[in-house]
Amino acid sequence: MDFNLISNYQPIEEQVKAVNQLAEGYSRGQKYQVLLGVTGSGKTYTIAHLIAKLQLPTLIISHNKTLAAQLYGEFQNFFPQNAVSYFVSYYDYYQPEAYIPSTDTYIEKDADINETIDKLRLSATSNLLSRPDNIVVASVSAIYNIGSPANYQHFVLPLKVGEPFDPLTLSGKLTGLMYERSDFGFHRGTFRLRGNYLDVFLAYGDQGLRITSRDGKIHSLNLIDPISGEVGGQKSLSEFTLYPAKHFITTPDVGIISQIKADMERQVVTFEKAGKIIEAHRIKQKVTYDLEMIREFGYVKGIENYSRYFDGRSPGDPPYSLLDYFEAQYGNRWLLVLDESHISIPQVRGMYFGDLSRKQTLIDYGFRLPSALDNRPLKWNEFITKAPNFIAVSATPSDYEIDMAGNRVVKQLVRPTGILDPVIEIKPTTNQIADIISQIEIGAKKGERTLVTTLTKKMAEDIATHLRDKGIKAHYLHSDVKTLERTEILDDLRNGTYDALIGINLLREGLDLPEVGLVAILDADKEGFLRSSVTLVQTMGRAARNAKGRVIMYADLLTGSIASATKEVEARRAYQLAYNQKHHITPQNIVKPIRDRITPLIELEEGGEYQKDDLESLTPMDRKKVLTQYKTKMREAAQNMDFEGAIYFRDKIKELDVSS
Repeated sequence: MDFNLISNYQPIEEQVKAVNQLAEGYSRGQKYQVLLGVTGSGKTYTIAHLIAKLQLPTLIISHNKTLAAQLYGEFQNFFPQNAVSYFVSYYDYYQPEAYIPSTDTYIEKDADINETIDKLRLSATSNLLSRPDNIVVASVSAIYNIGSPANYQHFVLPLKVGEPFDPLTLSGKLTGLMYERSDFGFHRGTFRLRGNYLDVFLAYGDQGLRITSRDGKIHSLNLIDPISGEVGGQKSLSEFTLYPAKHFITTPDVGIISQIKADMERQVVTFEKAGKIIEAHRIKQKVTYDLEMIREFGYVKGIENYSRYFDGRSPGDPPYSLLDYFEAQYGNRWLLVLDESHISIPQVRGMYFGDLSRKQTLIDYGFRLPSALDNRPLKWNEFITKAPNFIAVSATPSDYEIDMAGNRVVKQLVRPTGILDPVIEIKPTTNQIADIISQIEIGAKKGERTLVTTLTKKMAEDIATHLRDKGIKAHYLHSDVKTLERTEILDDLRNGTYDALIGINLLREGLDLPEVGLVAILDADKEGFLRSSVTLVQTMGRAARNAKGRVIMYADLLTGSIASATKEVEARRAYQLAYNQKHHITPQNIVKPIRDRITPLIELEEGGEYQKDDLESLTPMDRKKVLTQYKTKMREAAQNMDFEGAIYFRDKIKELDVSS
């Protein structure tokens, strides 16, 4: 099926030009490309048109779940007839296995898997191996080991009308695909036998499959409603391919088990020679237990740490990730888009080293075999090598990205709304606080909000307090403020509870505040990460959602960063102004509704509430009730793809556990 883009509006000239330039780069074999699009220029829409123009399956990677969810929704709307999938970490709560030598503390892996996201992950991989028209929106979970696509495809179960039907044989095959028999509690990833038919609740979908028999053969295959058991209105299927219920599935191969056992024995000898008797006993006990579980059930908690053996990889070989599923299906005819690449690239590069540090400690103290190191995220060079056609999308691409693209950058500098980059004014630091107060008051009278950036958390808090003392509605925002509270503070800024927000790094991608008319940058001449040219451009971009957006930089010296950032923004503004004049465009403010927030109050029972800071007053019984309700809220938030809300409830669960 072709990629068919459906939209109620047409791309503007600037977007068409960007699409054509990117398509031309692909046609001439340019592997790495950069799309530099200013904030609000419709970069997502441009990529959607590029997919439709090139007719290429596409993997889009975002640097966090929340933005990935937003992109997933947008691409679903753009391509309703195609397979748009969502692939992020499926944990609502995740505590990785770890060991802290200084306190001799072993932390067992603990996770709360979100069933809906697990379904979406399995749906993504099954779609990749069964359909030609795939768009997958993913987080950096895409670079983690999920097992070989060849193994995954090997374990599929093809069913066809007219083939022999033996319920015992079929049940055994389903068990091998990690489906569980559950005649009384029919839920995702289970099957049940009922007279002359067998129902399977697909692990990667919302439907069930009914396999009906007659005269010892498969008589019909129908998709059913798993709740009512009713057959849908569609015609019976002549054949159906059933995919596994898990990504990591194995057969207890004698040769593989012998190999794991031999590596375990070598590690035991290594520890014993070093006089590490406890570690030797620990690794022998651990691996022996795991092998027994694999022999009996084909699965064990933490089986991914043995994936190198089952995949047939040599030590040090890269793991199989979602990128390999694209390669298995499409070869080199697919596209990788890295959204907000100035953040995503450092994130991808850092994943391997964080994982390595934790795993190495587990290995050194006998909790895992050295092969656990091969259950890891991709290294950066492995990641970039696997991508046949790579597009970095950012408002401020790094020099590394530009160099990688051979200094050929596709620019998208115009917004469909016609809004220009902000006007820049540089003022001396003398009396900068007094000047900010007057600027905030002027903006508040016009219904506009102000962002003020400082250099330290303490300074942000002190200035916010000082502004409140002067009668200004202000609040601070920095990394010590919890995720959900940050969202609420931003909403309060938008709805007028606050007129000003004071922070350090107010660049958080997705920080879409059309009410902000002024961005004030204190101590702009203090060179460093927070006042680099790139950071200044990003900060000034927060005022680019308002048709009257302004920036004031308080500085006594014209640093290289200030000069470079000012030159870039003014050049963009001049280009945008000329474009608007040519096309007779009048800038229009963005209108964006404020989404509903999640309340931090939880009902204990009818008529009662639990206040978020009232832990000590809870009885043990009430504590259990609240813990149960928080877990439910966490799952509900994650199911609704409100990951900031899920994080909030996860943190409250930790608080309750610690204070128990």
